[in-house]
Amino acid sequence: MPRAPASPKAVCPPAPTPAKPRRQRVQAAATGVAVLKALARLGGRAGLSALAAEVGEHPAKVHRYLASFVEEGLVCQDAASQQYYLGPEAILIGVTAMRQADPVRIGEPALARLREQLGLTCFLAVMGNKGPTIVRFEEPVLPVTVNVRVGSVMSLLWSATGRVFLGLRDDAAMLAQARAELARSSSERRATLDAKDPMGELRREVRAHRMAVIRDVYLPGISAVSAPLFDVNGAVCAVLTVLGASGGFDASPDGAVAQALRREAEACSTLLGHGAGATSRRA
Repeated sequence: MPRAPASPKAVCPPAPTPAKPRRQRVQAAATGVAVLKALARLGGRAGLSALAAEVGEHPAKVHRYLASFVEEGLVCQDAASQQYYLGPEAILIGVTAMRQADPVRIGEPALARLREQLGLTCFLAVMGNKGPTIVRFEEPVLPVTVNVRVGSVMSLLWSATGRVFLGLRDDAAMLAQARAELARSSSERRATLDAKDPMGELRREVRAHRMAVIRDVYLPGISAVSAPLFDVNGAVCAVLTVLGASGGFDASPDGAVAQALRREAEACSTLLGHGAGATSRRA
């Protein structure tokens, strides 16, 4: 009898490579981010050994991440020195983040939180052509009547807001404006400042506390506490202020209101990139 034809052998496809567990993938991403952060801390340029030491990983492992980053344009390598440095894609990410670092947008949620937490009037001011200018204003359910609103220009010398700008910014035009304001102030107001060096002592006080506090100075019966928002360059770009009836809250640099205000201001500054310059301490 004729032999039946042999059935063809089944060809099995190669077994798929098992996917890495999600936890392992997340850990790998965390390591990659750590390498990029380490490169930034080292001034944006470093050799493989220095990077490996910075992240506490074996050089071979760090090299694999760097090779992937080079392919994606996040990192480049200098052919002469063999050092790695942040690439054009990393620069693009940084520039985009800086464009989003708007103190007004970032400060708005902080104002709402302070209003709800403290039950006090809060506002955000930036330096305008005529002086510190209120750009956002939040009032509690039972507000204190004050003659300031969005668009109001605050005194450099007699408002807590202005004193923060005056104490923490070195701007020739602003200082000239403050001197002119001092010259036309009443003798009673000038008497509240240091007789020998009124502006210098005021600035030293603000720098010592990193905030400003006033009681019944700018508006009778009103106290205020102000704290700075710093940008990526360490410059004061805006000021958060909380105000209310004198005696209605502890208007001191160490009081509960000042502590809450300082926390919000520091959080906003972080979102604005403040402190990022410290990452290049070893540059």
